Amino acid sequence: MLSAFSYLCQKMEPAPTYVNIHTHRPTGRGIELRTVGIHPWDADRMPVASLLPLDETVQAIGEIGLDFARAVPKEAQYAAFRAQLELARQYGLPVVLHCVRAFNEVMRELKTRPPRAAIFHGFIGSPEQARQAIAAGHYLSFGERTFRSPKTVEAMRITPLSRLFFETDESETPIEEFYQQASQLLGFPKELLIKSTLDNYKELFEPR
Repeated sequence: MLSAFSYLCQKMEPAPTYVNIHTHRPTGRGIELRTVGIHPWDADRMPVASLLPLDETVQAIGEIGLDFARAVPKEAQYAAFRAQLELARQYGLPVVLHCVRAFNEVMRELKTRPPRAAIFHGFIGSPEQARQAIAAGHYLSFGERTFRSPKTVEAMRITPLSRLFFETDESETPIEEFYQQASQLLGFPKELLIKSTLDNYKELFEPR
C-alpha cells in the first residue's frame, strides 16, 4: 500500500512532454514546432520573399522540399527549395522537409546547401533511404502513414533514438497515440521515446 506521501508525490509528478515536430492541427499541448516556408505545391505561385521578415518565434524553415508526384514545374520547386535552404543558412535555422518521389534529389540539394539540421517530415521511405539520411546527419519524423507500411516501420526500427521524431501532420489522432504505437513496434518503453525526442528537440531548438 502506498503511503500518503508516496501517493502525493505520484499525483504531483508532471505530465510527460510530448514533442510533435510537425502538425497542421496545433493543440497547444506539449511541444509543437513553429515553422514558416513555401511548400513545394506552392512553389510556382508564392515568392520566397513573402516569408520576410521572419517572425522571431520561427524555429525552422518548412515544410520545404520537392514533390515530383505533383504537377508543379520542377524548375519552380528547385528554385524555391534552394532559396529557402539559403534562407535557413542565413538565419541559422533547421529545415523541415517535404520529400515525395525525390529522395535522391533532395539529398543532393542538402549536400550542396547544408542547413544547420534537416528533418524529413512524415518519412515513408525505405530502410536504405533511412540509412542514407541518417548517415548524412539528418533526422527522420514518423507519423500516421508510417504504421500502414511494413517498409516504413522497418525504416523506423533502424533509426537511432538520437535521430528520431514523431508527428501528427494532418491527422486528428493525438500525438500520444503515435508514441504508444511506436513503443509497441520498437520494443522501447514509451517513456524512453518521450525522453529521446525531447532531448533531440532541445539539441536543435534550445539555446545552449
